[in-house]
Amino acid sequence: MTVYKNARINGILTDFGVEKGKFTFFGTSAKEGIDLMGQTVIPGLIDIHTHGCVGHDVMDGSAHLNEMSRFYLKNGVTAWYPTTMSMAKDTVAAVTANLPDTDGAKALGYHLEGPLINPAYKGAQAEEAITAARFEHLSDYHHLGLITLAPELEGALQAIKDSSIPVFLGHTAADYDLSFRAFEAGAVGLTHTFNAMKPLHHRNPGPVGAALTKDAYVQVICDGFHLHPAVVMMLYKAFGPQRMILISDSMRATGLTDGEYDLGGQTVFVKEGTARLADGTIAGSTATLLTCVKQAIRFGIPQADAVTMASTTPAAVMGLNKGKLAAGYDADFVVTDDSLTPVAACVEGTYHIL
Repeated sequence: MTVYKNARINGILTDFGVEKGKFTFFGTSAKEGIDLMGQTVIPGLIDIHTHGCVGHDVMDGSAHLNEMSRFYLKNGVTAWYPTTMSMAKDTVAAVTANLPDTDGAKALGYHLEGPLINPAYKGAQAEEAITAARFEHLSDYHHLGLITLAPELEGALQAIKDSSIPVFLGHTAADYDLSFRAFEAGAVGLTHTFNAMKPLHHRNPGPVGAALTKDAYVQVICDGFHLHPAVVMMLYKAFGPQRMILISDSMRATGLTDGEYDLGGQTVFVKEGTARLADGTIAGSTATLLTCVKQAIRFGIPQADAVTMASTTPAAVMGLNKGKLAAGYDADFVVTDDSLTPVAACVEGTYHIL
């Protein structure tokens, strides 16, 4: 067993143990170990919605997942779901055919975001791939961890009922009633809430109103651009840290400078950190999940809750034994300085100095 000494967890100094990839205890230990010298320890962050970083995109193929995983780990993410784009069926099938072990953050399964979405709310997705998509193509995709779909598509409600993995509603024209039915069928939440869906209106509450009624989860891009800080705070107060999930929705420009990049076969222009298509459509973010956590704190959300929404809550919706600093859970944690900058991280018991 490896003992970690003098960790600051929720402001309190404690020791803890790790054995066979799991936390074993939290408290005081007479054993010698790795002295964390009073630095803060938080659960490893879990990004369930990220397309890429440092010049790579999930759609480039699984050979690039290692480099991406190392970047995520340096930025506090210990587990992630590589997220696809709407492209030809054979391309998506080839990408999802392999899910290699990674030596940074652990890739747990693909997030299929598109092509089973509404082209009228496509965002930065390729319309030709969307219109060609069929639910029977789902059997051609492998290693899936979660799915984003539009419930108004023919066969969508049955697909939700039949799904063995979490389904989120997104890129959708669904109103309140249809969204409610989709949650009744088994959908668990909304993808990048408020973006690429009908807004919340006092007579037409739309998907957000349905999510609130049904106690569903809401993914939130908290980069300070996709949603106004007041809207982020509204969602936090309405859904709470147990139902609000921070995501990055990052693309390949994340970790790089402004310029021209590719996203799902379309050219994206990044200026002052904001990614857009040529027509001005928002095209993902260039923020890391940790940046989103820090933004949430800046907007007024307590640090403990901001971290929870990027670790404990995504772990809960995905059914993972992660996201908590507690005995029996996977030993995924991040050691940070006073500014919440990672200096070390542990993935299922393997400790990394960053």
